Amino acid sequence: MTRRWPFWTFGSGPAVASLFHRLLGLISLAAWWSLGSQVRVLIGSRGLLPVGAFMDAVRADGRVSLLDLPTLFWRFHSDGLLVGGTVLGVALAIAALLGFRPRLCFALSTVLYLSYATVSRDFLSFQWDNLLLECGLLAVFLPRDRPAPLVHFLFRLVLFKLYFESGIAKWQSDLGDWQDGSAMTCYYETAPLPTFLAFTAHHLPVWWHHLESRATLVLELLVPLLIFGPRRARLGAAFAFWFFQIVNAATANYGFFCYLAAVLGVFLLDDADVARARAQASRVLPAAVRRLFARLDLSRPAPVATEARRRSSAAWLGRAGAALFVIASLVDGLYAFTEPGRALAAAEPLYDLNRRFRLVNTYHLFASITRERIEPQLETLAAGADLSRADAAGAPWTPHDFWHKPGDPRRAPGFVAPHQPRVDFQLWFYGLSFQRREPAYVTTLVERMCEDPAAVQPLFREPLPPHPAAVRLVFWQYQFTSRAERRATGAWWRRARLAMSRAIPCASVRP
Repeated sequence: MTRRWPFWTFGSGPAVASLFHRLLGLISLAAWWSLGSQVRVLIGSRGLLPVGAFMDAVRADGRVSLLDLPTLFWRFHSDGLLVGGTVLGVALAIAALLGFRPRLCFALSTVLYLSYATVSRDFLSFQWDNLLLECGLLAVFLPRDRPAPLVHFLFRLVLFKLYFESGIAKWQSDLGDWQDGSAMTCYYETAPLPTFLAFTAHHLPVWWHHLESRATLVLELLVPLLIFGPRRARLGAAFAFWFFQIVNAATANYGFFCYLAAVLGVFLLDDADVARARAQASRVLPAAVRRLFARLDLSRPAPVATEARRRSSAAWLGRAGAALFVIASLVDGLYAFTEPGRALAAAEPLYDLNRRFRLVNTYHLFASITRERIEPQLETLAAGADLSRADAAGAPWTPHDFWHKPGDPRRAPGFVAPHQPRVDFQLWFYGLSFQRREPAYVTTLVERMCEDPAAVQPLFREPLPPHPAAVRLVFWQYQFTSRAERRATGAWWRRARLAMSRAIPCASVRP
């Protein structure tokens, strides 16, 4: 008798695929909507990293090809085209959500999102942007009308990579903060964009934070092994991952990441699990919600393909593609977590090509936790003020708060995800290394505040002055207040000024 390996079945099939397509469409909708709302200020002609100037410089250099810089905006990149591309992305996401040719929609959406990620540089450089691209690629090959165990395996591999590689990065942390338990004592306070629930979480007992730190290592290094196990093990892993992402989403704003990571967990379900969940939901959900779900038909597979169609598919090509995906994942992981040696030299072209297209990725989220929260704040000097006396007491410097940065210590941290305010988020990284030379987008931001305030006004809460005399950066160290301070003063944060950049006269940057 021939023994089958593994000795259990993995029953994810058309129903799981259909559910994932709809949910990925919803995540893509959030990603495109978020990008579209800020694309002008990010990379428009009056933005912080104008794509036109970047691509003109690339073409003038003559040494960079489309394979080096994969984007649809190689020659045409007007503001109207940039905005129109995000509108097309929204339309493709809605079509996939409604079940209209989702595989084609994800193919077009992935190519389009890669184009924006390439030319946006700093602003679309996050690991969840890579994760969306990787999921979009695999979704193109995910059928809803028949079982596709190989594609489902690749999605489970992505889920495994997301957690296990992040666990390896934490284990290798130079600070050793995850192993000694201290990481979570700082995490809630220093997360890029915390929510008000982070304040409560930060003030939990130290022993609890130490437990969280070590539990995270268990979740990311051991629980992922259950992804390839029998059904009960997989369900246990799925609920552990979902709980983890709920906590993440409740205490910090990471754009669409937590939701996309949670959606990947559906590949740990069987089709029978989806059917049972659907039946349970139909009994407990309000009638209006049931009608909406029935109209969207979120988990029902497409009609089953004929046997002839199954036989006509190029199975060997699918296996070759899957093998290439696995090899690229392995090579990328080895480059990320080991010292590349002679054994990897032969794979360097594959690694380099993969780095450009960002379709097979390595994940190393929160390898170590920063111990300080340093926030940059921009201030303007009133028009006509004497810059030589601007540092004297009572000088008319006006601070300008970003929409989603801490700013006023009395303002509660808010919820903004799945939208990701890219400038606010990126400035968190700048604060960590503010002693170094400021990045290009910060230099441009100062210039825009001097010469074209309207172009960057959407980033700020208060109106910017039309003709300031000067602009400067002030750096503050933020810490959560104690519970007692919060009750007594109403302040969520206490802050102390650390440093101040030189004042930049606006006359020196105006044409």
